[in-house]
Amino acid sequence: MPRSVNSVASRARRKKILKRTRGNFLSRKNVWTVAKNTYEKGLTYAYRDRKAKKREFRALWIQRINAAARSYGMSYSQFMGKLAKQNVGLNRKVLADLAMNNPQAFEAIVNSVK
Repeated sequence: MPRSVNSVASRARRKKILKRTRGNFLSRKNVWTVAKNTYEKGLTYAYRDRKAKKREFRALWIQRINAAARSYGMSYSQFMGKLAKQNVGLNRKVLADLAMNNPQAFEAIVNSVK
C-alpha cells in the first residue's frame, strides 16, 4: 500500500504560522523552522507580559500617588494608611487618575484624610 501524506493540511499548517510571522526580520518571517520558533517564543512572551503589565501599572499608579501626596506634605504610605483607616474605597488606579487629571479632587481627598 502506498504511503499517504496529507500535504494539503501540512501546507495549511505552515502557511498559518508564516502568515502570523509576517513583518518579522530576515528569515524569521519565511524560513519555516525559524518562523515557528519565533512564533512560539512570541506566544510565551505575550503570556508572560500580560501578567507583567499588571505589576508595571500598579507600580506606576503608586509612583503617581506618591508624587501627588508629597506635594501636599504626606508620604504615600501615610496617605494610604489614613485612607484605609477611614474606609475610603478608592483604588490606586482611580487615585492616580485623580492625581494626574483632577488635582482639586485629589486635594479634597488628601484634606479629608488629614
